[in-house]
Amino acid sequence: MSAPVSTVEDAIQAALATVNDPEIRRPITELGMVRSATIAASGVVRVELLLTVAGCPLKDKLRTDITTAVAAVPGVTGVEIDFGVMTPEQRQSLQSQLRGGGATEEPVIPFAQPGSRTRVYAVASGKGGVGKSSVTVNLAAALAARGLAVGVVDADIYGHSVPRMLGTEARPTRVEDMIMPPQSHGVKVISIGMFTSGNAAVVWRGPMLHRALQQFLADVYWGDLDVLLLDLPPGTGDVAISLAQLLPNSEILIVTTPQTAAAEVAERAGAIALQTHQRVVGVIENMSWLELPDGSRMEIFGAGGGTAVAESLSRTIGAQVPLLGQIPLDTRVREAGDAGNPIVLAEPESPAAQALGAVADRLALRRESLLGKPLGLKPAGR
Repeated sequence: MSAPVSTVEDAIQAALATVNDPEIRRPITELGMVRSATIAASGVVRVELLLTVAGCPLKDKLRTDITTAVAAVPGVTGVEIDFGVMTPEQRQSLQSQLRGGGATEEPVIPFAQPGSRTRVYAVASGKGGVGKSSVTVNLAAALAARGLAVGVVDADIYGHSVPRMLGTEARPTRVEDMIMPPQSHGVKVISIGMFTSGNAAVVWRGPMLHRALQQFLADVYWGDLDVLLLDLPPGTGDVAISLAQLLPNSEILIVTTPQTAAAEVAERAGAIALQTHQRVVGVIENMSWLELPDGSRMEIFGAGGGTAVAESLSRTIGAQVPLLGQIPLDTRVREAGDAGNPIVLAEPESPAAQALGAVADRLALRRESLLGKPLGLKPAGR
């Protein structure tokens, strides 16, 4: 005997609730995207789905996921999906829901709020060419592979390269005033390169850089992140200063190579923490050595730069700045980055991937600071 129609309809709703919007990563039923779901006497289910925007880039994935989920319900013989588009009022309601129920004239930066549990790491270097972006994307991928919710802001406006290294060519989707960031390897990512045509250069001055960074942090729907990494441009310019203003709780992660010249410049990048009152979480030495076929090491860029930077910053800042890791020079890091598949995922057993993974473990397990966090304590009665 077949189940009552009402039971089948309940099962269909339950199945739809298992389907997440690919961009927002929340159930389509919770987001108000399912306008109706009815079943005919023949067992064919017709679902009316409202897309956030008409040209939704992940429409086919939604069709596949919904069909798979609903077709598994006993009694269903087929699934038909009619796509519509949300009205401006519905999109506004969705935006308000995602932002916690209230819309403000100036969107707040969630990571700067006292109750935020997101660890924010600004990956900085004194000069270019030390592999800062490679370190950033590999740490992001490694942390995501460990089950953390991770986001990356490509804050290197002039030299953006994160989308290529993470293998995403997708464009962000706009829902009213909110931006849905593309995802790759489980990492949400936003970059100015997603808004420019081809390989066009970005020619902006300080105020525009500040506004772009502010929009990346406030207008993008990041959801509940465990870790946010920002790939900063080299040096101590406008973006580094803006970051300190917008995210005063962010921590600085310094990347350097072993050579003395690079180490000296890296020390300046870390010393900015004295003026911005940020914490330097540690130093990563990249391109530390090249492992030869006979097992010996060739120190192409010298040795000791990472240790020297860590010790110098510890003295300058007056707090312990550890050397978090040394990453060997490996052509596979470059090849994996060009292919959009970070080496920690492409070849996790390689020495470089192992070293990067060890740094990710240290960052993931670091104890959370209680600075600015309410402890819920009350004075004792007399």
